[in-house]
Amino acid sequence: MKALYKFGPHAGFEFTDRPEPECGAHDVKIRVFTTGICGTDLHIEAYDAAAQAMIEAPMIPGHEFYGEVVEVGDLVDHVEVGQRVSGEGHVVCGMCRNCRAGRRQMCINTVSVGVQRDGAFAEYVVIPEANVWVHKGDHVTPELGAIFDPLGNAVHTALSFPLVGEDVLITGAGPIGLIAIPIARHAGARYIVITDVSAERLELARSMGADAAIDVSATRIREAQRELGLAEGFDVGLEMSGRASALQEMVANMNHGGKIALLGLPAEEIAIDWQSVVTHMLTIKGVYGREMFETWYAMAAMLQTNATLRERVESVVTDVIAAPDWKRGFDAARAGATGKIVLDWRNL
Repeated sequence: MKALYKFGPHAGFEFTDRPEPECGAHDVKIRVFTTGICGTDLHIEAYDAAAQAMIEAPMIPGHEFYGEVVEVGDLVDHVEVGQRVSGEGHVVCGMCRNCRAGRRQMCINTVSVGVQRDGAFAEYVVIPEANVWVHKGDHVTPELGAIFDPLGNAVHTALSFPLVGEDVLITGAGPIGLIAIPIARHAGARYIVITDVSAERLELARSMGADAAIDVSATRIREAQRELGLAEGFDVGLEMSGRASALQEMVANMNHGGKIALLGLPAEEIAIDWQSVVTHMLTIKGVYGREMFETWYAMAAMLQTNATLRERVESVVTDVIAAPDWKRGFDAARAGATGKIVLDWRNL
């Protein structure tokens, strides 16, 4: 099969031939149609410090995907050949305290598809049956199915706190921040404000329903807050960028009793005004991945019942590129001026 392969501990991938993965007794083999390029994949391709701490090469990366089941193991009971699927990328142990208590997203022994085990930047991928999400109905396209992983991140983050009637600040208009806009609207938010420094991404944010899209290289959040008539600050903050200045300005613009969900991974330590956190009685919650599988049920239901939300979420996919031209896709994703980049593995 064709695959993007990292041969060793160095920068770059090669588009090459690799053996097809074998399907174990509890596994499902999937013919990959489409894959999303994630920030994690950019780190792995560059083999920077973050990648060196995560992976052991050689390996096949990629964890955001959509495809068709072509083989199931002898002990697979529920997934069938021919079904269209995506996959939960966190393979958990099932035996640690959190797993046995039903909090599988908090497993301390998690192994990630495309990070610690071979992933989906290939014509075929194998994952456990327990990690397979079967799409019901034909409203999930290959492009939408390829971004169920980041969609889940956005849903998990946005639904961390009740949003009905609340004013929401999103910092970072990358794909996950953009997807959070229609999710927050669906969940009942009043005003939704998003920040970034990319004019292209801010324009995309407006098309996805943001009430204000702020270029923080030129405008402060407090100015937009005044224009919208928010006298007391934001009720809920969704930090998607991992940038110190974004979190610091978010803390400064929260209402007393405000709640902040942190998804963006910082590259360095962040100094926080803890006096404001304490005296303004703010709640800060770290978010990682998706709740298994409550987040998946929530996002599937929202997509099924809300056509506007579905169209806006899918609009975050701005480029679909043939897999052999993967480098162009990675360059575009790294430039940060587009929405989501999807690689197409069909018709190779």
